[in-house]
Amino acid sequence: MTELRPSSGEAGTRVDAWLAARFPEVPRAAIRRVLAEGCLTLRGHPCAKGDRVVPDAVYALLREPTAPAAPAPNPDLPIDILWEDDALLALCKPAGMDCQPNDPAERDTLANALLARRPEVAGVGDGPLTCGILHRIDRDTSGLVLAARTQSAYAALRAQFAARAVAKRYVALAAGELRAPGRLEHLLAHNPRAPGRMVDASKWHDAKRPMRAVTEYRPLRSVCLGGRPCTLLEVSIRTGVTHQIRAQLAFAGHPLVGDRRYGGPLPPGFPRHFLHALSVACVHPVTGAPLFLEAPLTPDLRAFLRALGGARVVY
Repeated sequence: MTELRPSSGEAGTRVDAWLAARFPEVPRAAIRRVLAEGCLTLRGHPCAKGDRVVPDAVYALLREPTAPAAPAPNPDLPIDILWEDDALLALCKPAGMDCQPNDPAERDTLANALLARRPEVAGVGDGPLTCGILHRIDRDTSGLVLAARTQSAYAALRAQFAARAVAKRYVALAAGELRAPGRLEHLLAHNPRAPGRMVDASKWHDAKRPMRAVTEYRPLRSVCLGGRPCTLLEVSIRTGVTHQIRAQLAFAGHPLVGDRRYGGPLPPGFPRHFLHALSVACVHPVTGAPLFLEAPLTPDLRAFLRALGGARVVY
């Protein structure tokens, strides 16, 4: 056990920020894990991450936070590098693969595949598991993911994401008929009773840490799925909340085709939700020039659209 005594200048600081400042080499995820496990106590009571530091107090740290080990490169995993320069890489992630491991022992993520081809990404990011990957898309979402090759490029792009200066465009197939462009705005929060699902925080009195999500869409064409109308959409977002597009369209009555979690129609033989990260527009972190990168629809999505009646496939 370690005793920690805050200085007068640290009083009133959030406990998680205070602990992170005491252990600057440790990723925030490891700091949060220590707090979630009740390893920081004050007068025998566990501290929550949002608690404020009490002046002239003595905190007991039962276990010091440590940085996790780096993930292992996996050259056996396929990887599709769409574009790269000395600062950045644009990757096309297949459906069924996570972007990053949650544990160093995991070997089947995009980060593991990238490490095997571009070992310089090791250590780039907010922690050893980041491997330069700048943003995540869901496991069963395919498409464009950016990765940084240097820490300076990572920091510059993450600042653009934080400022909502990065425009992300998706293609989605939603249940129902949408005839006109639209805009959805919600406060999303993690479901306090069902982990892994987002809820409309305005309708849940016990929802924690609501996050503003704004999604804009425009219809591309209507198709028919088993006698039910569906609409192929181009979707644009600048916010990046978990399950944002999936949840907001479901709340509007138009869940994605194949989305079991949010009640979408489930076509036989189609194992995932129809959502593809199509493009990213940002500013290059080194040159300052506008940068537009695109990942065409994957073969499984193109084939699925053709099977719905032979309509011309976009993108």
